[in-house]
Amino acid sequence: MGHINRVNSIACSPDNRYIVSGSDDETIRIWDIATGAPVGDPLKGHTGRVCSVAYSPNGRNIVSGATDNMIRIWDAATGAPVRKPLKGHIKDVDSVAYSPDGLNIVSGSSDKTIRAWDAVTGLPLGDPLKGHTQRVRGVAYSPEGRNIVSVSSDQTIRVWDAQQIQNNGECLYE
Repeated sequence: MGHINRVNSIACSPDNRYIVSGSDDETIRIWDIATGAPVGDPLKGHTGRVCSVAYSPNGRNIVSGATDNMIRIWDAATGAPVRKPLKGHIKDVDSVAYSPDGLNIVSGSSDKTIRAWDAVTGLPLGDPLKGHTQRVRGVAYSPEGRNIVSVSSDQTIRVWDAQQIQNNGECLYE
């Protein structure tokens, strides 16, 4: 009925009706918060552990990152893939997040880079952001969307100018 292996990530839908989870069993599940029951079948498509999941701000889509180096976008209502996987990282995708306006996605990887993507087209926005010396464990947008924050196994937190992402970004401070 649920995941058959370790759960690595969870996120709540913006309307607080659902939870999405990603697991080592290579699946994503959607859960009804009121009943605790799974909603539909598991979302399948990754060929590696699902490390991170997030809802879009409008709740229509779910983004996931996995150890297959892929980022996938799913229709939250149907569970169907929205487009082909986003490819660019050369190692595990450890973290994914939507921008507050839902137009962009940011990802962090064990390849030590951060990438930004157009959530509508799936195309990369500029070159990978580089600066961390070990895997990027977490990424997030600031509430107003001006900055991207990343954390790494190198024991640093970096703040990037999201507006400069297409110009290879600018690390504002570490």
